[in-house]
Amino acid sequence: MKSRDRIKADFILILVALIWGSAFVAQRHAALEMGAFLFNGIRFWVGALVLLPLFYFNSSVNVKTEEFGQKESLWVILAGFLLFVASAFQQFGMKYTTAGNAGFITGLYVVLIPLFLSVIWREKINVVIWVAAVFSIIGLFLLSTNGNFGINLGDLLELIGACFWAFHVILIGRLVNRIEIKKLAIGQYLICGALSLIFSLLIEINSLSGIVQSWWAILFTGIVSIGFGYTLQAVGQRFAPAPDAAIILSLESVFAAFAGWIFLGELLNLQQIMGCMIIFSGMLLAQLAQFDFRNRSRFDQK
Repeated sequence: MKSRDRIKADFILILVALIWGSAFVAQRHAALEMGAFLFNGIRFWVGALVLLPLFYFNSSVNVKTEEFGQKESLWVILAGFLLFVASAFQQFGMKYTTAGNAGFITGLYVVLIPLFLSVIWREKINVVIWVAAVFSIIGLFLLSTNGNFGINLGDLLELIGACFWAFHVILIGRLVNRIEIKKLAIGQYLICGALSLIFSLLIEINSLSGIVQSWWAILFTGIVSIGFGYTLQAVGQRFAPAPDAAIILSLESVFAAFAGWIFLGELLNLQQIMGCMIIFSGMLLAQLAQFDFRNRSRFDQK
């Protein structure tokens, strides 16, 4: 790999992290103006429409795509369902917490993934992961409770969402070599969007009025975050080594905190800043523990 390609890829991934972190500001705005289900339904369908040209004009030849039968369809539906649940908890949580808190707590999925793999699937994980988990718990306590016992409702919803994000990532990791990635991405977005809109019709009342106030948030998260973000991530990870990609994308939570401060005036006190730093340290430990630096291009498969 040329060093120039790697540098370009790293900058692309930094842009992805910036886009995804900034999206928490848009989600926070939308959470206060319109129903969570309606917002998610529209933005995920917009994201799917943005990706459709990729599906038709740039189909991959490296993944088996001869058939897309009932079994594959069921897996895509499951991925869409997990995405629906994770995004719903995240968006509902945004109504009661800050963009910065949501970004850091959502980022905990990188710690939860290996923990779930160990507890549920009995996979052996590095002891550093358990250290990262302790860091994350301490950091979450300081960030959400300001050092006092109890937890903010919004932060609790974000934590539940992070658990479902972890399950979603685990499932996607098992499907990427079975189903063509763009089919999987577009399919799960359509399923997530459909389920969200159905629940919006059944549960949410007078939610349509918020579309006018949140049109920019819908377009930003749908086109830029979901559509362009996914595309740029794929481009960046073609050339960036796995450790580079994982660590850079972890910056999403940091950008979320900065975006919340700049655009929403969200402030953190000293204890909360310490909590963010501890959570971020735990996230980095969890990422680094999964790589074999003797062969930097591959995951540690212990």
